[in-house]
Amino acid sequence: MEFAELIKTPRVDGVVLHRPFMPTVEGTLCLTGHHLILSSRQDNTEELWLLHSNIDSIEKRFVGSLGSIIVKCKDLRVIQLDIPGMEECLNICNSVEALSTLDLVSLMYPFFYRPMFEVMEDGWKSFLPEDVFKDLESMTDEWRLSEVNKDFSVSPSYPPLVAVPKDIDDETLRKLAPFRHSGRFPVLSYYHRKNGMVMMRAGQPLTGTNGRRCKEDEKLINATLRPGKRGYIIDTRTISVAQQAKARGGGFESEANYPQWRRIHKSIERANVLQESLIKLVEACNDQSHSMDRWLSKLEASSWQTHVKEILTTACLAAQCIDREGASVLVHGTEGTDSTLQVTSLAQIILDPTCRTIRGFQGLVEREWLQAGHPFQQRCAQSAYSNNKPRQEAPVFLLFLDCVWQILRQFPCSFEFTESFLVLLFEHAYASQFGTFLGNNASERAKLSLPEKTVSLWSWVNRPQELEHLTNPLYEANSLVIWPSVAPQSLLLWEGVFLRWNRSSKCFDEAYEEMVHIIEYNKELQNKVNALRRQLAQLETEDPLLQTP
Repeated sequence: MEFAELIKTPRVDGVVLHRPFMPTVEGTLCLTGHHLILSSRQDNTEELWLLHSNIDSIEKRFVGSLGSIIVKCKDLRVIQLDIPGMEECLNICNSVEALSTLDLVSLMYPFFYRPMFEVMEDGWKSFLPEDVFKDLESMTDEWRLSEVNKDFSVSPSYPPLVAVPKDIDDETLRKLAPFRHSGRFPVLSYYHRKNGMVMMRAGQPLTGTNGRRCKEDEKLINATLRPGKRGYIIDTRTISVAQQAKARGGGFESEANYPQWRRIHKSIERANVLQESLIKLVEACNDQSHSMDRWLSKLEASSWQTHVKEILTTACLAAQCIDREGASVLVHGTEGTDSTLQVTSLAQIILDPTCRTIRGFQGLVEREWLQAGHPFQQRCAQSAYSNNKPRQEAPVFLLFLDCVWQILRQFPCSFEFTESFLVLLFEHAYASQFGTFLGNNASERAKLSLPEKTVSLWSWVNRPQELEHLTNPLYEANSLVIWPSVAPQSLLLWEGVFLRWNRSSKCFDEAYEEMVHIIEYNKELQNKVNALRRQLAQLETEDPLLQTP
C-alpha cells in the first residue's frame, strides 16, 4: 500500500495552530506518511511534528467555510488546527484518521526512520540475557541459562533464554510448561545478593476444577528453596477472582501440593478496569469547571490512586518477604504479563540500587517488560481519548511508571534519573520513531527483524547529550533498600503526566534551573574549601608553629 493513496490534500496554507499556554502559530500544514507537520515563517516559533501513531482521536468542527480539527494525542495533549476551506479540512481529517489507525506494524515509522545522530552504541545489544547472567554467575552457581525456548515453541511470550534452577533440565521444563498459562513456567526474575533469596515469576497454574497437579512444576519451585526454608507465592488476584479462574481451567497452587509455600492473595485490577480508570482520570484532569468538590469527586471516582496504592503495596510485600523474612517469592496473576511484571520490577527498584540508575533502569525495562513478554503493541494501541471500544488496551506500563515516580518523589536523592526520563518512556511506549516498544513479545520482535530494521531507543538515550538532560543533579548513590510509604496521604497525582498540558511549566522550569545553579555553586564552594584545606595542610608541614592545637 502507498501512503499517497490515503493523503488527498498533502498541503494547506494559512492553518492556525492552538496549543495551551503557547502562542498561536500560523503556517503551512503538510501531511506525510507518518507525520502531521505545521511549519511557520514566523520568527522564534516552534514547528509541530506530530507522529500519526501518537493520535488517539480526531474531531472536526465547522463555522461557515472555516473548519477546525481537534487532535487528541496518546501523550494526553490536545491541539486545535483551524483550516481554511471545508473540503481541505475534511480531507485532512479523513487522511489523519486513516494514517493514525494503520494496523500493519511493518508500515509504522520506526521501519522508515533514519537517525540524524551517530549511533555510538547499539541499544539492541546493550542488555542481552547472556551478559546479565554473567553478573548472576559472579554471585551464585545455583542457576543456569536455558535455551529450551530458543524457537519460541515452549512459550510464545517468553524470550529464547531464561534463567532456571541448575538442577532442572530442559526435558523437565518441556513437561511442566503446559501446566502454566501460555507455557510461562517459573523463571528467575531477581537474585538478592544480601541473603541469596530469589524472586520468580510465572503464569497461573492450570489446575482447573479437578485440582490437576504437576510434579515437575512442584520440583522446579521447591528447587529454589534453601533447606528448612519456606517461600511465598504472591497471587496478584483476589481469592474470589482466582477461584473464578479455576472454573475456567486456570487456578492457583494448592497448599497440599506446595506445602513449603504460603500463598498470599492481593487485589491488582485487570486490564479493562485500568483502561476505564485512565479515561476517567484524564477526563477529571481536563475538567475546567474549577469546582473543588467536582474535581475531588472525579479524581476519587477514577480509582487511579487506589490502583497505584495496590501495586506499590504488593511490591513492598514481595520485597519484605525477600529482604526481611529471608524467603524466596513466586509472583503470578493470570497471564503473568501485566500485574506480575509491575510487582517484580517495582520490588527490584526497592531492593536493588542498580535499578535506580539510568542504565540499570533501562536494563530493568528490557528484562522485566520487553523480554518478559508485556504486550506493548496491544496495551498501548489506544490511550485515554480514543472513541473506539477498548480491546486489549490498558495503561499497565504507565501505572508502573507512576509507581516509580511516587518512590522517586519520596527518595529524591536515591535515583540517578529524573522524572523526565519516566515521561520519555511513557511517550515512546505509545508512539515512537524507535523500534524498542514495537511488538508484544520477543517472538514477534524476532519475526519483524527489529534489531536489523529499526533503531533502539537506548541508542539515542545513552548519548552524553541526552543523558545530561535526564540525570538527577541531587543523586547520591544509596546502596540501601528503600521502603516507600503507601499511606494514601503519601501518594500524589503525577502532575508531570496528567496535568502536563493543562498548566504552564514556566515556574517549574525556573525552579529546576535555580536548583541546578545552587548545586553547581555549592560544588564550587566545596572545591574552594578543599583547596584551602590543602593549602593549610601544606603550610602546617612547612611551619610547625602554624599547626592547629
